[in-house]
Amino acid sequence: MTVEKQARAASGWPMLFVNLALYAVVVWAFVESIVLFVAADEAAAPAPALAAALLVASIVLFVVNLIVSCGFFSLQPGQARVLVLFGNYAGTVRDSGFYWANPFYARSLGSDGSGVSVDVSLEEGSPSVKAAAGKALSTKVSLRARTLNGDRLKVNDKMGNPIEIATVVVWHVADTAKALFDVDNYPSFVAMQTETALRHVASIYAYDHMEDDDATNRSITLRSNIEEVSQSLRDELDRRLAPAGVSVDDARLTHLAYAPEIAQAMLRRQQAEAIIAARKKIVEGAVSMVDMALKELSDGGVVEFDEDRKAVMASNLMVVLCGESEAQPVLNTGSLYQ
Repeated sequence: MTVEKQARAASGWPMLFVNLALYAVVVWAFVESIVLFVAADEAAAPAPALAAALLVASIVLFVVNLIVSCGFFSLQPGQARVLVLFGNYAGTVRDSGFYWANPFYARSLGSDGSGVSVDVSLEEGSPSVKAAAGKALSTKVSLRARTLNGDRLKVNDKMGNPIEIATVVVWHVADTAKALFDVDNYPSFVAMQTETALRHVASIYAYDHMEDDDATNRSITLRSNIEEVSQSLRDELDRRLAPAGVSVDDARLTHLAYAPEIAQAMLRRQQAEAIIAARKKIVEGAVSMVDMALKELSDGGVVEFDEDRKAVMASNLMVVLCGESEAQPVLNTGSLYQ
C-alpha cells in the first residue's frame, strides 16, 4: 500500500517575478526584431542576422515561458496537492500558500472508465448495477470534513424483521496517497462501504427489546442504544475505509423505522405490550389498596372480618378498582350473608 510522504514546493512569488520579467524580454525581443526587419526593408538591404536571431529567440522563450507558467499553483487551508511526475509519486504538499513546482507534475489522474454505480430502488426492492464512465480525479485533494447523507435502505435486523434505516457520515481524507492510488475513486468507495457497513451493523442488532429473547432487556438494540450503535458503525467504517486513507469523524442514524409491510403489525404488538404493562400496574395498585383497606377496617375495630368476609370484600374491591367502567353499587338491607 502507498504511504503518504511530505514534499516541499518552492514559493511562487520569486518565480512569478522571473516569469513576468521573461515575458517582458519576449515582448522586447519580438518588437526589436520587427523594427530591424522594417528598417532593413526600408533601406532595401538584407535583414540582419540579429533580427532573425531575436525573432527566433522571442518565439522559443515565449514557449518556454508558457511551460514555466504551468508550474504555479495555490493551496487554501484544508487542501493538499499530490505531486505525480510521469506516473511516479513524488510527495504531497499540505501547507497552504502560493507555490511553483515542476510544470510537468500531473494536474489530474487519468481514469480507465471502469467505474460502476449502484442504484438501490426501495420500490423495486432489488439493486441494479450500472456501468458508468470513470471521472478523472484531480491531484488537488480536499482535507476538509465532508458529509455523506445516505439513502434509506431496507435491511433485516437480527430477528429477520425488515426495517428502513439511513445514516449520515462525517469523514475526511487522512492519507492523500492512499486515497488517490490505492482505490479507484475514493468518494465512490466511501459511499459504497458506508452502505455495506450500515447493512452489517443493522443485521447484528434487534430493532427493539421486544424483538430480542433477552429476558433482562440489557442487550443493545437499534432503537434504545443510539450511542452504542453509532460507535459500532464508526468502528466498522474506520476498518473498511482505512485502505482508502479515509478517517471517519462521526456516524449517526438519521432514520429508523419498520418497513411498511410490517409496520401495522408491530404497532399492534407495541400497543399490546403497553396494555399489558398498564394492567399490571393497575393490579399491583389494587392489591395494595385492598390489603390496606382490610387492615385499616380490622385494626380500627370498625368491622370484624372472618375469612369468608375478607374474601367477599377483597373480590368486591378488586372489581371496583380494576374495572374499566364505573361500578354500580347494590344496597343490601340484610346481613352480609343474605
